[in-house]
Amino acid sequence: MSLSSEQQTEIEAARAASHTTRRPTVAELEEQLFNAVPVLDHGFVRVVDYMGDDSAVVQAARVSYGRGTRRALEDEGLIRYLMRHYHSTPFEMCEIKFHVKLPIFVARQWIRHRTANVNEYSARYSILDKDFYLPAPEQMAKQSTDNRQGRGEVLDAEITARVLGLLRQDAEQTYGHYEDMLGDEVGLARELARMNLTLNTYTQWYWKTDLHNLFHFLRLRADSHAQYEIRVYAEAMLKLTEAWVPLSYKAFCDYRLGAVTFSAKMLDCVKKMLAGEAVTQETSGLSKREWAEFYAALGRV
Repeated sequence: MSLSSEQQTEIEAARAASHTTRRPTVAELEEQLFNAVPVLDHGFVRVVDYMGDDSAVVQAARVSYGRGTRRALEDEGLIRYLMRHYHSTPFEMCEIKFHVKLPIFVARQWIRHRTANVNEYSARYSILDKDFYLPAPEQMAKQSTDNRQGRGEVLDAEITARVLGLLRQDAEQTYGHYEDMLGDEVGLARELARMNLTLNTYTQWYWKTDLHNLFHFLRLRADSHAQYEIRVYAEAMLKLTEAWVPLSYKAFCDYRLGAVTFSAKMLDCVKKMLAGEAVTQETSGLSKREWAEFYAALGRV
């Protein structure tokens, strides 16, 4: 993880400060507030602000006037009911703001989630850090033969070393050219000089979203099928979310992250199987791919 001395000083000053408030706070998240959690080789994610907690979800659902109107067990039951039945608006009452340092190619994938407020580091105004992402050797893999957007078997050590060398060389060269173009001899505008930087160059942004949309992001990006480089950010954010809203997080893990959805035809197959009826792909009404996914969900080969 790369933090400048200025950034580290700012973080230490923020963590040293204390503010009196009547707003609900979460002790577990307060302990982690402002801290940078390392991700990849030079990246990080940190919480810089938040609003609400589990009780805010309950309060919004009941439209009550205060906190702690029911027992904790009843609050948890309500949160689980809301999650189970897709009542999303109570979860929108909680918000969180992250500061993230991430490779540009990950940011371009991440920005497809259009339900957040985003402000990215401006390379028109400032000069980007000389930080670029190089995958760990175990992440260097061939194109999958059965998944057009996934990875297959890991490259052998010799080829891995060669590819990593190319990635490092290209990034070093283009950043060197970037510095030359910005230098006094050329003096090219920053908005133009940035255009030849490689996509593994790191950028930074502030990303603010509500809990409902954060859960949607995490359901997709913490999934085992998500690209590794964005999944590790989602996994770091999962831990921070658990510290923030433990009851909502637990319901999310049960009903979204660790759950599967069956189509009407799939559910019909389950009912037939439970009744002792033999069901095959040919008699199920499912395509071969649907049948394979259905069987995988059931833990059957």
